[in-house]
This record gives sequence, C-alpha cells and structure tokens, in this order.
Amino acid sequence: METILMHAAGLKMPEAYDGKCNNRNKNPKRAQRDAKKQTLETGIGTKSQQALKLQQEQNKQERKVRSREQRESENQRLYELKQMKKREKHKGH
Repeated sequence: METILMHAAGLKMPEAYDGKCNNRNKNPKRAQRDAKKQTLETGIGTKSQQALKLQQEQNKQERKVRSREQRESENQRLYELKQMKKREKHKGH
C-alpha cells in the first residue's frame, strides 16, 4: 500500500468510458471526403510552395484593387469629357 501511495503520481489511470466505440469502420466514401477536406485545409506541397502560393494570392488581390481603381478613374474621366461636350453644345454660337 505504501509503494502505491509513493508512486501514485507516476501511475496512469484509465480514462472514463464515454459509451462510444472508437474502432468502428468508417464509410469509405466518408473517409475519402474527410481526407480530401484535410488536404484542402493544409494544402499540398512544401512550406516554400505554400509561401509562393500565398504570395501569388496577395499579388492577385493587389492587382484586382489596382485595376478596379484604374477602371473607375477612366470611367470618371470619360464622364467628365461627356459633361464638358454637353456644356459646349448648349453654349451656343
């Protein structure tokens, strides 16, 4: 009894049973879906490949913002040009 009390901290106690069976066979389709989901989350490739992919995505976002601003400024310039032409027509001779 004394040895048990002295070494109680080092003893591993079994976990409580929660009523679920962990060794059930998974549906193969579900297992395949889960595996695909995990690879999509982590991504395939090395860390350097993932870093390159992240950099490409950031460049893509910056390019989209830049092109949108450029398109809006071009539309604004054309609008101003149309307004100026409209005013010139109404000025008369």
